[in-house]
Amino acid sequence: MHTEELTLTQKWDKTFPQSSRVDHSKVTFRNRYGITLAADLYKPKDAPAGALAAIAVCGPFGAVKEQCSGLYAQTMAERGFLTIAFDPSFTGESAGEPRYMASPDINTEDFLAAVDYLSCREDVDAERVGIIGICGWGGLALNAAALDPRIKATVASTMYDMSRVTAKGYFDANDSVEERMAQRRALAEQRTKDYAAGSYERAGGVVDPLPEDAPWFVKDYYDYYKTPRGYHPRSLNSNEGWNAIGTQSFLNQPILAYADEIENAVMVLHGDAAHSCYMGKDAFARLTGENKELVLVPGAVHTDLYDGGGKDAIPWDKIQTFFETYLG
Repeated sequence: MHTEELTLTQKWDKTFPQSSRVDHSKVTFRNRYGITLAADLYKPKDAPAGALAAIAVCGPFGAVKEQCSGLYAQTMAERGFLTIAFDPSFTGESAGEPRYMASPDINTEDFLAAVDYLSCREDVDAERVGIIGICGWGGLALNAAALDPRIKATVASTMYDMSRVTAKGYFDANDSVEERMAQRRALAEQRTKDYAAGSYERAGGVVDPLPEDAPWFVKDYYDYYKTPRGYHPRSLNSNEGWNAIGTQSFLNQPILAYADEIENAVMVLHGDAAHSCYMGKDAFARLTGENKELVLVPGAVHTDLYDGGGKDAIPWDKIQTFFETYLG
């Protein structure tokens, strides 16, 4: 398999401090569509000899590995796991043209390709591989877990079901044939315009400047993506967003259709004050078996589980115990 040579930033350009307890390096791997993905690899400096349990991390939807997925990966490496945080296809430092596109299939494949890569490393035990998906990548992580039994444990943190919110709107407020058809017509018209122009119009990231009457959850996003707390120059949410037609296929492709068939362990982790909590609870209700766990963090909003929200909202000990239990 040919892996494209990527130009990767070698300086530390994360939104979180570098840990002295972890070795960090850049790696690349290829998915089955031939797209080369860029990742940060984190390995505990005091790792015992032999193969380690490993975790692949991605998300949120429209973020990059220098934001909270990297924080999750580095923190779990501090706790004894070999981890990678990767940029999805078409975004960040990963390859893929045209840029700034999303796909339920390709983005699920990104997770599976990360498992391919980890499973073939000499310092990883292929029987002890898990994944963490954050925000929109939480739903994609569940889709990956339903598809690939090599994934022995999955954490979906502050998750979105991107197919649901795309097709039905926030809180299912636009759940009607008429609303979906209006969206389909607008996207179809945009496709024609883009093709005629020979370029893709961007949808815009988090709104800036922030309107005074913005919904509270938009203010929550602004506080992360548009301030020094979480801003990154390669993040779609921090800047011009996806292509306007970039997430079109989520309208017709429910990603949690077979969540009830996931045999391996799953933790759904959510703040109980998050606007998105209904998606986490509903996803958890679809899961079956005794190895599934719902963890609700009291008082935490959506982005508190990105970086702790200044109040240590991420229950690292619970996440560590979960992976130790199911990855050994």
